[in-house]
This record gives sequence, C-alpha cells and structure tokens, in this order.
Amino acid sequence: MASEARPMDPALFSRAELLGSESDAAGDGFEAIPEPQPLSSHGPAVTVAVCNQKGGVGKTTSTINLAAALAEYGRRVLVVDLDPQGALSAGLGVPHHELDLTVYNLLIDSSVATDEVLVRTRVDGVDLIPANIDLSAAEIQLVNEVGREQALNRALYPIADRYDFILIDCQPSLGLLTVNALTCSDNVVIPMECEYFALRGLALLTDTIDKVRDRLNPRLHLGGILITMFDRRTIHARDVLSRVVEVFGDRVFDTVITRTVRFPETTVAGEPITSWAPKSAGAQAYRALAREIIARGR
Repeated sequence: MASEARPMDPALFSRAELLGSESDAAGDGFEAIPEPQPLSSHGPAVTVAVCNQKGGVGKTTSTINLAAALAEYGRRVLVVDLDPQGALSAGLGVPHHELDLTVYNLLIDSSVATDEVLVRTRVDGVDLIPANIDLSAAEIQLVNEVGREQALNRALYPIADRYDFILIDCQPSLGLLTVNALTCSDNVVIPMECEYFALRGLALLTDTIDKVRDRLNPRLHLGGILITMFDRRTIHARDVLSRVVEVFGDRVFDTVITRTVRFPETTVAGEPITSWAPKSAGAQAYRALAREIIARGR
C-alpha cells in the first residue's frame, strides 16, 4: 500500500486553485463537497458515456477509478467496456480474452441475455460488461441493421434499475459504437488532456453530442469536462485549462486529475487506485470527482 500523499502534492489542487482564481470561494478544494448520504434504495441508473475521440486521454483510467469511488460512497455501479482493446476489462482484472460472452454478443445477438454477460469484479459494488477483440467486428455487422444506434440501449434497459450509475467506456472514435453509447446515455463526461490539439477536438465531439441529442436522444447533455494528466508546471497546460473554463464554464469539473506514476501501476495490478493506493493523491482526486458528480446530479 502506498504511503500517504504529501500535503502539498499538486494532484490535490482544484481547478480554481490551479488557475489561481480569486473569484471562487475559499476552500474550493477536494473537501468542499461533503461525503454523500447513503441511499435507502438503488436505481434507476444515471447512464454516463465517458467519451473522447482522441486516445490516451485517460478515459479508461477515469471510468475505472470513478466507478470504484462511487462504489465507496454506497452507489451500485455497472461499467461497460465498449472498446475492442478491452482495456477497461483488463484494468479490473478480468481475463477478457478468455470469455465466451462479451458486449459484442449483446449487440449482435438479441437472444443473449444481459445477465449472461455480467461479470462481478473485485471491486465491491461494481459490475462489468466486458469486451474483447470480437467487438471490432460489431460496427460492420450492425451497419445494415434497423435501429442500429439502439443496440446497446436495448441490452442495458432490462438491468438499469439495479444500478445507480452506468459508466460506458467508449472507444477513441466517433463511430457507431460511440453513437450507441451516446444514444443510451443521460450525459457525457469528456476526459481531456490539457494540450492544444485536444482542445481543437472538443468542438467535433460537442457537435456530435448535439446531433445525437437532436436526432436520437433528447435527454443527452454534456455532464462535464474532466481535465486529466495535468502538469501544473507548464504554462501551456494552464493556458489550455483557462481557455476550456472560459468556453465551457461550470461544465468543467472542479476536480483536476494530475499526472502520477500510480495510474500505470494500477493498470498492471488490475485494480483501481482507490484500493491499490487508497491514500494517494490520485485516489483522493477520483473520490472528489465522485462527490462532485453525485452532488451535481450528473
């Protein structure tokens, strides 16, 4: 188990503190939002697509650790691996290459029940619908199907009342699988690295969200932009963060995830940082994000 993070660890700064904003209330840090109250019952789920067409921005890491943090606060969580690489499944210690049934079967074969595919993870309160390389064929097989954008929605609908949150880890594209995720979601969380080309890609992604909302899913909205892999030592990162906040305002989460070697270690371990290094800055950051999402009702 990791030792406790240093008090001045840069990962423990909020967005306002990183930007040096004086307009935000004092104490706008990770302890500003209290721990949520326990639930007397569960469901129906808020479905969240964790999405960005740019790879390597922390989508899978954020999905795993947000799910684990939500579960720590008594929320029942289902995570859905919608990337043929199966990184989410591997990151939760599930041997996805050995599975006979995955999300691919749910999308392609209506006779497969969702319960047949569900996997209990090592994380108490977190279930998984896994993926493997078979999923790479799904878009081609679905393209001529009637209601192809609703395939995932049909699979998740029967079990949505069991969970408080369903988190969908999207592949780094805006193809049919991602459209399926957006079509069945209540909101979108966009993990974003603070660099110029990532900022440019936000416009395309938000345009896709608008089109899906207009044509397929009127309840869909932008739940928030999550800044990941932030390096507060660089002027460029702070400039990009400032620009994102200027454009998107309070839709940028106060929680900022900074770079740390702990995250690659947890991937190898096959467990979230909240259990691998529970006192680390990264674990505290994802708990803060979970509190923020619960408090905002997102």
